[in-house]
Amino acid sequence: MARILVADDNAGLRDVMVESLGGLGHEVRGVGSGDAARDALEEGGFDLLVTDLRMPGLDGLALLEHLKARGQQLLTIVMTAHGSVDTAVKAMHLGALDFVEKPFQLSTMEAKVKKALERLAIVEENRLLRAELAQGYGSMIGSSPPMRAVFELITKVSETSTPVLILGESGTGKELVAREIHRRSARKDGPFVAVNCAALAESLLESELFGHERGAFTGATQTKRGKFELAQGGTLFLDEVGEISLSTQVKLLRFLQEKELERVGGSKTIKVDVRVVCATNRDLRLQVEEGAFREDLFYRINVISITLPSLRERRDDVPLLVEALLARHQGTTGLEGSVGEEALALLQMYEWPGNVRELENVLERALVLANPGPDGHRRIGPNDLPAEIRGGEGDAASQREYHEATGLMAQIERIEREIIRKALEEAQHNQTKAAKALHLKRSSLQYKMKKYALGKDEGPG
Repeated sequence: MARILVADDNAGLRDVMVESLGGLGHEVRGVGSGDAARDALEEGGFDLLVTDLRMPGLDGLALLEHLKARGQQLLTIVMTAHGSVDTAVKAMHLGALDFVEKPFQLSTMEAKVKKALERLAIVEENRLLRAELAQGYGSMIGSSPPMRAVFELITKVSETSTPVLILGESGTGKELVAREIHRRSARKDGPFVAVNCAALAESLLESELFGHERGAFTGATQTKRGKFELAQGGTLFLDEVGEISLSTQVKLLRFLQEKELERVGGSKTIKVDVRVVCATNRDLRLQVEEGAFREDLFYRINVISITLPSLRERRDDVPLLVEALLARHQGTTGLEGSVGEEALALLQMYEWPGNVRELENVLERALVLANPGPDGHRRIGPNDLPAEIRGGEGDAASQREYHEATGLMAQIERIEREIIRKALEEAQHNQTKAAKALHLKRSSLQYKMKKYALGKDEGPG
């Protein structure tokens, strides 16, 4: 239902339109002049304006000029006398969405109103999506370009039941992606069942997935439904799918092709309607080449792939993640805290090999260790962070040098760039020697050289 304002000095036509549009389920108000329309619009709350262009006092064009001057954006349909199309064009230039020539059929006006409100719905949907993406996407946090690309893919794949393969390093949030796909899909009212394939022994995984019949093996004292059956009508998430044995892969492939299974020790074919979403941090293509993963299964689960960026590839999201994770820790620990500017800068510079999971653990530790102020609030500083984040790999001098470089991000980056440049120069651009002098891993040095554009003239490493 929408709120519509109809402005026309012809009382008969105005009343008919109010009744007609009201009969479509909308809340409609009619006024007899441009001045009355202006006063009503200043009260706010209307979604659509339908106005005549010729009215006593403030006419339709003047009303549109008033709205434009006030920056008041409102979908508008104008009514104009036959042969006054040029006036209608002027109204369109002032922001009107559409126009209709008098006399017209009520069905014509109803169709134009429906079209205008459909556009309004799209605009509102896009506004909400942009607002959601500004901070995150459902349970996922991030606004960086790599994460926006992930969010767009999730939106698209959620509309189908196509198998999805989620790729990414450990700790990047692959299960969150799977849950978000499920939550936005037509299966959202069905169960979401997650299985960590790496956490189960090969002998147990097959039974866990497909279930077993009573007496199928020693200890099978009763029939058990597997995860596929438990996920009926919903989504089954297979994490670390690269760990599945070849024999279990055969059964998984059969299910994906036929949508049916047999329990371990059974002969009855069971039909199951489940969407399968898989995830791995392994290179499945390499496993296929090595014969450790079936090629036909790989192509079956990899119809659509979503690659999650590492945290070092989305450093701009660190402040958002810090805020969200601290709020979560406050809920579980009862400790309230925030991260100071210098500590936040260090968090953004760190490589995060364990990704978001490592960040979460670091923040929980820092929140516990930070000293509370008089109000109980804990402000996390550099000294509350682990040594590897504060700089270097244990060398006191390099940590002290790193601390001197903390402050605003611009100052940190300027100083760090100069330190690395000098180290490379003194090592005659030998990356191994420079990394040793800086107490960095060679891979970390290469990353920073690329970041600060210091790798153009590097020598042998």
